[in-house]
Amino acid sequence: MPDCDFAILGAGAMGSILGAHLARAGHAVVMLARGARAAYIEQHGLTIRGLADFTTPVRILREPGSLERAATLIIATKTPGTAEALAALRHAHFDLTLSIQNGPLKNELLAQAFGSERVLGALADTSGELLPGGEVLFTRNVNIYVGELGGGLSARAERLAHTIDACGVAALASAEIQTLEWSKFCAWAGLMALSVATRAASWKFLSDPDAALLLVRLVREMGALAHALGISLSDRGVLPSARLCAATESEAAALIMQIGAQYREQASAHRMSALQDVEAGRALEVNETLGYACDKARELGLKLPLLEYFTRLVRAIDRTRRAGPAQP
Repeated sequence: MPDCDFAILGAGAMGSILGAHLARAGHAVVMLARGARAAYIEQHGLTIRGLADFTTPVRILREPGSLERAATLIIATKTPGTAEALAALRHAHFDLTLSIQNGPLKNELLAQAFGSERVLGALADTSGELLPGGEVLFTRNVNIYVGELGGGLSARAERLAHTIDACGVAALASAEIQTLEWSKFCAWAGLMALSVATRAASWKFLSDPDAALLLVRLVREMGALAHALGISLSDRGVLPSARLCAATESEAAALIMQIGAQYREQASAHRMSALQDVEAGRALEVNETLGYACDKARELGLKLPLLEYFTRLVRAIDRTRRAGPAQP
């Protein structure tokens, strides 16, 4: 297998958006995918609609063991099965690795597989949806942030961000990637839980007073966990996590409802990827995200009851709609 600039594990919405834009810009890209998705891309290429409108061919690799090296590995799969997927790539050499998955567990898994010196932190404040016909709807293009997990700016993070940004997917290097990742994680945990529970488009539950209040309380519990870990929060993210934790509860709920009105005006079709997974019958990424946060809280002796309840609810929804009840 010849060298490539980018190997992207996962050809769902985000992996396809990145792969298509990078390939269109002339970078050597290989998509690691299998099954019907791999066959579709081989036959039709990657087709992007919405904020961009184009189709581009891209190379598919079905067997990770065939990949020998790539300058950059990007993980864009759902979180279930990540450790096993990375194990199949341990033999390969990558100059840089990063994951745009949800939650901080991804960085720990990459460091275990390839060494911490080859890992950049990353988060995607960017959205898309894999449509039933195989096209990808590109719905939000705010920023993909990359940075050193130890803090500070680096030339390699700035080069990577510039490369992605120049292709048409907004990207920035950040000196505080851990703060940004946790700020997103705090917000995402609440958004994910409410989207699965309500089965509603994002603007609808963000605009509902009861859902907004629950979302605020979840974000604040997650913020308490971040504080216990010594991680500060920021307002740069999908929600202003720092403000939601610092304001009064009523002020924070009102802010969420204002954001809901903005979503209704600017992104009324936006649905959380977790809701897309529910409707498509795919496994929910609960154990590696909400479950990970619960485990961290227990290790620290923190009581986060709402997070615990929603974690169990989402697990129950995931089990009962797919394979029936399982042992706890």
